[in-house]
Amino acid sequence: MIDVQQLTKSYSGIPAIEGISFSIAPGEVLGYLGPNGAGKSTTVKILAGLIEAGGGHIYLDGIDIRRDMEAYKRRIGYVPEQCEIYPHLTAFEYMQLVGRLHDLPERRLADTACSLLTQFDLRLDMHTPISCFSKGMRQKVLLAAALIHNPDILLWDEPLSGLDVTGALMVRDLIRHLSRSGKIILYSSHVLEVVEKICSRVIILNQGRIAAQGEVSELRRLMELPDLETIFRELVVRTDTEAIAAQIATTIGAAAGTNG
Repeated sequence: MIDVQQLTKSYSGIPAIEGISFSIAPGEVLGYLGPNGAGKSTTVKILAGLIEAGGGHIYLDGIDIRRDMEAYKRRIGYVPEQCEIYPHLTAFEYMQLVGRLHDLPERRLADTACSLLTQFDLRLDMHTPISCFSKGMRQKVLLAAALIHNPDILLWDEPLSGLDVTGALMVRDLIRHLSRSGKIILYSSHVLEVVEKICSRVIILNQGRIAAQGEVSELRRLMELPDLETIFRELVVRTDTEAIAAQIATTIGAAAGTNG
């Protein structure tokens, strides 16, 4: 189990997250929601060991991860929000790089890399430089690389970014399979429909603080609202999106009339 206690982080004195606490048990998929700038990616990067928290603690199975950060990182499969990947490598070479960083035996590494790239529909492109890949293809490489060492913990930040419908459906089904096998999964996203379908619990973040957390059904009952999108709007969205959408449509219509 991962137990996060009172995480804080500031940039140039401005708080990014404040007092974030939650836990994720094996087999659980925790949805982590919030608008841009709410602190989602900051939290994920702290959990991935990429940046240091300003305060608070993270425990894995009751042990502070700072006692052996390297051992902790070996148990993580991380997919970043931004597609950070070496473009001069081929997909297979990138998989080799990640696998070797995790000390996988060469034969197992090669077999697993080929299998994963094939299953992510990249068999014909695995020896092509990643610089030639579309955004969706790069995302598939990141997803495959995050799984190559069979991690216990999955920290996935907008994992469906750039994927087509088929790819997104496959990843959703994959997350269900991985949760059944006992993985600890943090799924950070703004795609509310997907989160509602695959996550055991959700946390809604706003301005660096937790606005609500619990099972979707429980949040619906407490707030007497029909779905996660309505709950999100009620808790987080301060802009009248319908009014702005109507104004944009009116502006476009007026411009079209002028052009005519």
